[in-house]
Amino acid sequence: MSTDKKTLILVDGSSYLYRAFHAMPDLRVTPGDPASPATGAIRGMINMLQKLRKDVRADYAVCVFDAKGPTFRDDLYPEYKAQRSPMPDDLRSQVDPIHEVVRLLGWTVMTVPGVEADDVIGTLACMGSQQGIEVIISSGDKDLSQLVDENITVIDTMNDKRRDLAGVEAEFGVPPSLMVDYQALVGDAVDNVPGVPKVGPKTAVKWLKEYGSLDALVANAAQIKGVVGENLRATLDWLPKGRELLTIKKDCDLSAYMDGLPALDAAAFLDQDAAALTDFYKTYGFKGLVRQSDAASTQAELGAAEQGLKAKSKSKALANPNTPGLFDETSTSDEASTLNDAALAERSSVVHYETIFTWEAFDQLLATIEAAPLVAVDTETTSLNVMVASIVGLSFSAKPGHAAYIPLTHDYPDAPTQLPIDEVLARLKPWLENAQKSKLGQHVKYDRHVFANHGIEVKAYAHDTMLQSYVLEVHKPHGLASLAERHLGRSGINYEDLCGKGVHQIKFNQVEIAKASEYSCEDSDQTLEVHNVLWPQIEKDAKLNFVYQLEMQSSESLYRIERNGVLIDGPMLAKQSGELGARILQLEADAHALADQPFNLSSPKQIGEIFFTKLGLPVIKKTPSGAPSTDEEVLEKLAEDYPLPAKILEHRGLSKLKGTYTDKLAQLALPRTGRVHTHYAQAVAVTGRLSSNDPNLQNIPVKTAEGRRVREAFVAGPGKVIASADYSQIELRIMAHLSEDEALLHAFGAGHDVHRATAAEVFGVTLEQVSTEQRRTAKVINFGLIYGMSSFGLARNLGIETKAAAAYIDKYFQRYPGVKNYMDETRMTAKSQGYVETVFGRRLYLPEINSPNGPRRAGAERAAINAPMQGTAADLIKLSMNSVQARLDAEQRGTRMIMQVHDELVFEVPESEADWVRVEIPRIMASVAELKVPLLAEIGLGPNWEKAH
Repeated sequence: MSTDKKTLILVDGSSYLYRAFHAMPDLRVTPGDPASPATGAIRGMINMLQKLRKDVRADYAVCVFDAKGPTFRDDLYPEYKAQRSPMPDDLRSQVDPIHEVVRLLGWTVMTVPGVEADDVIGTLACMGSQQGIEVIISSGDKDLSQLVDENITVIDTMNDKRRDLAGVEAEFGVPPSLMVDYQALVGDAVDNVPGVPKVGPKTAVKWLKEYGSLDALVANAAQIKGVVGENLRATLDWLPKGRELLTIKKDCDLSAYMDGLPALDAAAFLDQDAAALTDFYKTYGFKGLVRQSDAASTQAELGAAEQGLKAKSKSKALANPNTPGLFDETSTSDEASTLNDAALAERSSVVHYETIFTWEAFDQLLATIEAAPLVAVDTETTSLNVMVASIVGLSFSAKPGHAAYIPLTHDYPDAPTQLPIDEVLARLKPWLENAQKSKLGQHVKYDRHVFANHGIEVKAYAHDTMLQSYVLEVHKPHGLASLAERHLGRSGINYEDLCGKGVHQIKFNQVEIAKASEYSCEDSDQTLEVHNVLWPQIEKDAKLNFVYQLEMQSSESLYRIERNGVLIDGPMLAKQSGELGARILQLEADAHALADQPFNLSSPKQIGEIFFTKLGLPVIKKTPSGAPSTDEEVLEKLAEDYPLPAKILEHRGLSKLKGTYTDKLAQLALPRTGRVHTHYAQAVAVTGRLSSNDPNLQNIPVKTAEGRRVREAFVAGPGKVIASADYSQIELRIMAHLSEDEALLHAFGAGHDVHRATAAEVFGVTLEQVSTEQRRTAKVINFGLIYGMSSFGLARNLGIETKAAAAYIDKYFQRYPGVKNYMDETRMTAKSQGYVETVFGRRLYLPEINSPNGPRRAGAERAAINAPMQGTAADLIKLSMNSVQARLDAEQRGTRMIMQVHDELVFEVPESEADWVRVEIPRIMASVAELKVPLLAEIGLGPNWEKAH
């Protein structure tokens, strides 16, 4: 293909707008107001088109929508698409604004009466192909595959599919030239176009390969045997019309859209109308897009002179990386002085990046960062595994638009000579470890580990843009690329563009220094600019500021926990693996005996055949395809009455335990420490809870004896013990605090067993008269209501009738009216403002709280009730973690925190400090906050984690 070949991109707008509508949450101009105009599809459409424009370079661009009213196909076949539901009102109201914004984004919009969007796309695609233009069609509609030729390709960005000549045949079994014949045979249920009864894709492909075309097949219909042959012959009169309905037109009259211009010139890709876009985004409440559009407007106003300066600045930085002044905040140039102040303030449009190769340039950089009030630091490394990653290079940014990169260990043929890493780090160490020199990063916990691997304990990480985003906009992505695009209107270099993907991916030290410098400088520069946008929003809000400082302190504590790691008894795990393996084999043999035949216990298909065909077990529910389900819920229900499902369930549980933990934990221990060092992800759960991975220490099953035994392999070093401290009934105490229910407050204030107290209230007996079964029921009710459990769910948990469960709930709310009032008021608050808050002010957004989709809305309502309790519990354990760590540091204790698991803190304790830990840790945890009920923390000590419970 010649490099000057032009490209036409055609977007199936009707497909896009439906996808956007169903993929996006229920956004509104006024968040939380169901009467306010819906905007989700508009926002989704903008996102999809912006990404497509970024990913596909094109000279011509058309977005095609279906026109209102009937088409020629309705005249041919009145039942065409007759079963389709009408467009939802909330989507219909967004169609005109979508057309408007698509035009403002630079696309030609076409809607042609009497035909469908596919026909317009077909006409434009063939027009382009005949002129030798490369045509890219973006759609998820398989019907468009019939258009594919040597110049036309269909891409489905949602499913990452590319349908070119080879792709169509690989997917459907026939080339594009036979796709209409193929579709006519199998029919199109979506458009209500019948095919040949009982003929599916396999038969259609077989026939077309054997006869070469539908016409040839029809001519030989008498030779086709069996029922399918009879069905084919019975459909011969219909097939021509079916094929006509399914054939995309390629000759639509588009003259009204050509404006008298030749061919496709009227569809040239236009520049975005940034000023008009800003007005549009303001009208529909897209604040992030307003900032993005404003940045684009400013860049446009800079004009060609500034663009020349930008190109010149970047080329100077790469061609002569030691040019003085590029990073120096005080430097100026004659060219720069010609720009107005407003343009200079918009730093994202002019960048000055340099690469440090000499000590002279390094000294100048060091002087700059030492004098700066805040510096963004970014590490480039050899690995994502924080405990083994080593530094390849470092970048720093002390001023928006300015950054410098120090390459240190790049290793590829003809790589330039770099400054020695040991000496560079030695000279940087005083600044990095200076508690008076404020630093900034994106995910600073990772960078702290990397520096620690080189013997540097960085101090004064004052800010983390990932955590700023997490606190301010928890429901959005927190990666730097997303933050820069959302808040700066900037896109950057992708890591995979530098290093490749999969097996062909190279390590960062093999990346050319010029490219690495641009990439790393961009990261530190964008981090500083994102901070300048996000921090003022947090700083002015006292509650958000409190939560942000909590997260920053937690990052420090978690870094310490991860660094400490937990000692693993490898031989004990190996012994457990052997025992589990033997038990798993026995369960397999037992299951085969019960089934009276061997089968794969991991195969849903084989299990289904044995359960429902051979043994005649009852069908509990079905899969979307209509087959009887054998999922976990079904197995649990069947296991109540039948031994085989119980054996399979146990086999699955033990196999997972063996594969995930007993086989792998010891392998994950770091050789130099003998310990497992998990990674705690802060910016994941919307409630503020942590997640643990590599390995996940929070999901070890503890309801079974085998699961609890795994915790026995988490041991203390010589002369030490394990301590485990957690809060007692923390979420119920938070419910009492939030609801201010008098009965709950009294129960906790008096030190009663709250489940026993609830049972006494619900069953109308004294505390002393409460039976074990009544307490169990009350416990299920207490925790079930926190998680929004319905009467149906409660009935299933207790094994009782739904009516009886509903009566329990009614009685509960009669006895605890404050809880009912809290739940009702919380739902109303969530609906009005779109989020709820923890006791400490963490915001928990609920995008679906006013969704027209009933199940989504109900799920959001349940989350609205539960999230403040889960979130407050997460805040409390973080406050405890930080307070305990501060106390350990202040008293220079030998006790080390080694895990945080949900509401539990785990420690490795010198035996000499055991008494201190037993008394002081619960005291610290109970005093981190004052609620309307007392906090109670309990602690246990033992030789391993299990024995400490």
